[in-house]
Amino acid sequence: MRKEYDFSNSSPNPYAKRLKKAITIRIDQDALEYFKDTANAMHIPYQTLINMYLKDCVAHKRKPTLRWK
Repeated sequence: MRKEYDFSNSSPNPYAKRLKKAITIRIDQDALEYFKDTANAMHIPYQTLINMYLKDCVAHKRKPTLRWK
């Protein structure tokens, strides 16, 4: 490995905006099972399905309905 590298002619990563961020989220068991079962039927990873659903909510500016017990 070199001691120094020259990045003066480098360009920004064109895919950087598409990178995903790893987070920790707490989801109720029944909601998680729903996404896992649905994803399994669609032959896609459940995390991909959850991400697709959330992106759809953003695209359509959906707001949750809150009902307090």
